[in-house]
Amino acid sequence: MDDVYNYWLGVVVIAVVGTLAHFIYDWSGKNKIIGLFTAVNESTWEHIKIALTPTILWSLYDGFIYGFNPNYFCAKLMSLIVLVFFIPLVFYSYQKISHKPIFMIDIATFFIAIILSQLTFYVIINLAPMWPIFQYLSCILTFVFFGCYMTLTLEPLKNLIFKDPLTGKYGFRGHSDIFKLRKNKTQGKKSKE
Repeated sequence: MDDVYNYWLGVVVIAVVGTLAHFIYDWSGKNKIIGLFTAVNESTWEHIKIALTPTILWSLYDGFIYGFNPNYFCAKLMSLIVLVFFIPLVFYSYQKISHKPIFMIDIATFFIAIILSQLTFYVIINLAPMWPIFQYLSCILTFVFFGCYMTLTLEPLKNLIFKDPLTGKYGFRGHSDIFKLRKNKTQGKKSKE
């Protein structure tokens, strides 16, 4: 019963914090420290990041509850990997058919990714204890994963996943104030009428 409660609590907290993480960088006055953990542009990576950040923060809670479980780090690592692969897989797959992003599918993908990530975590936590080598390796890889997360935020690769589709730039340089862009588009349409 506790696992079910913790599962749904995690899904809700991660979804709410992740949704807010899409806007916090602008709300903070473009604070670079905040930008390390929140979306700074509209690239696929930044949308992955808004799911990763609250999942990593959730580790403060689930680590307290499950941290002594020998499968904890493997469960955490796999839950993070689900987010990293599921979001772009769905995003680029449906765009092959639609040839454009569809806002409602993007939102659904975000929430489904969180649900699957948390489900992965709880399934692995409840498996028989893994061999110690897997436990240690998972622990090391979880910290390597976090290091890659920080590095890719500061120095994004020059490829499609990291490129802001609105500005054509990467990382902090790719930031576009989405509220201003939408306002300008709306005003542009009104002036044409």
